[in-house]
Amino acid sequence: MATHMSKCRTWSRVQRFGIAAYRRYSSGSGYPNVSLSSPLPGIPKPVFAAVDGHEQCETKITTLENGLKVASQNKFGQFCTVGILVNSGSRHETKYPSGIAHFLEKLAFSSTAQYGSKDEILLTLEKHGGICDCQTSRDTTMYAVSAEVKGLDTVVSLLSDAVLQPRLLDEEIEMTRMAVRFELEDLNMRPDPEPLLTEMIHAAAYRGNTVGLPRFCPVDNVEKIDKTLLHTYLRSYYCPERMVLAGVGIEHEQLVACARKYLLDVKPVWGAGTPANVDLSVAQYTASVSFLTLLGPTPIPELTHIMIGLESCSFLEDEFIPFAVLNMMMGGGGSFSAGGPGKGMFTRLYLNVLNRHHWMYNATSYHHSYEDSGLLCIHASADPRQVREMVEIITREFIQMAGTMELERAKTQLKSMLMMNLESRPVIFEDVGRQVLATGKRKLPHQLCDLISNVTGSDIKRVSTKMLRSKPAVAALGDLRQMPSYEHIQAALSSKDGRLPRMYRLFR
Repeated sequence: MATHMSKCRTWSRVQRFGIAAYRRYSSGSGYPNVSLSSPLPGIPKPVFAAVDGHEQCETKITTLENGLKVASQNKFGQFCTVGILVNSGSRHETKYPSGIAHFLEKLAFSSTAQYGSKDEILLTLEKHGGICDCQTSRDTTMYAVSAEVKGLDTVVSLLSDAVLQPRLLDEEIEMTRMAVRFELEDLNMRPDPEPLLTEMIHAAAYRGNTVGLPRFCPVDNVEKIDKTLLHTYLRSYYCPERMVLAGVGIEHEQLVACARKYLLDVKPVWGAGTPANVDLSVAQYTASVSFLTLLGPTPIPELTHIMIGLESCSFLEDEFIPFAVLNMMMGGGGSFSAGGPGKGMFTRLYLNVLNRHHWMYNATSYHHSYEDSGLLCIHASADPRQVREMVEIITREFIQMAGTMELERAKTQLKSMLMMNLESRPVIFEDVGRQVLATGKRKLPHQLCDLISNVTGSDIKRVSTKMLRSKPAVAALGDLRQMPSYEHIQAALSSKDGRLPRMYRLFR
């Protein structure tokens, strides 16, 4: 085999340089004098594939006659991600028992008019190497499928059936009740308290309205939700003008053709009609407290968790980008981290809190933004005996937010996170769908990077000062015997140094 390969290489050299030249070069007496920066003589000029840069980045949007928007972003590859996003979530349940969106998430991709069971749907997708998923948030419900581009027609047909023609059988609803109960039990028992604290801080910040309504179905409502109630809700919110069909990795004309075929003149199983009882409430920031005291057995180590939040802005406002940079500057995380690039070890909550106070287990900043309001929070965890000191450390960090330390690093980190996340096809799909659903258009990554680059120290100071004028929302979980009062926390956030009022006791 080796001898044969050697002969092949020899023959290729003979063909390239000729018999006489090969004998001269193989003997070591001379080498061809060919510049590597100029084309080789006698070689045809290469023709490279080219694509218009604008065409490649552009997000195309078409609105059908029934109000449904079709948005697509082309991306090289043989797989695509396609889905339907609905302007519907837990914030729209003001006139209904809370938990409907949670139920619909669990019922997604069950039996439909075309498919007898969830197994049939999965087998159909399997033929095209596909998977499906449904996720709900406070303001959006998203049905998504990733599959081969060749199966686009099947995928859109399946999505139309799953969203508009679900059977909602009694046994499926009963199985969903069991799944919801299990998830609620798991939520209260899991070692990571962040999902539960996020629920509590929203309930405190927007008491009883819009994004403050529970995202998870309350235990008392599990038995109240049935097929009739679900159809009533779907009739109000699952209408074409509240939907976007988004796709990544496919041609726009092809997606529009499939939308016209399967989503234009389809009558939903709950019946067509003018949407009624649509909640158009605007989020009202109420700034209150939500405490949950746990004095029994808790996951080891036994910690007290707090979350303090202040009102920020909606994602439609110009201040959204400075707030995103501010959130990145605060950063933070857990006390145990492998470090390394991108882990946020130079953010303020690491430098000022976790690196200086060894007894702090966690200090992390979060920014939740919606179409009419927003909330910037800091979550911290420590031993129950040091709760008061932990709260004071966090209030001081809020007061010092207006500083511009590490501003350039935060801007660079935010841009790199944005671009790295948008390497993923499902993330591009969600970005396209959510932006088109909320604004009817999409800001491209390079436009967002330009906005981030333009953020200055004065912008950070302005948004921080504005945020500190609002009253705090406070959520706490665990042993709260050392927890400062809400009035003391509010006083600390109104002071110059962020310190809690001193307490004097005759007896300890």
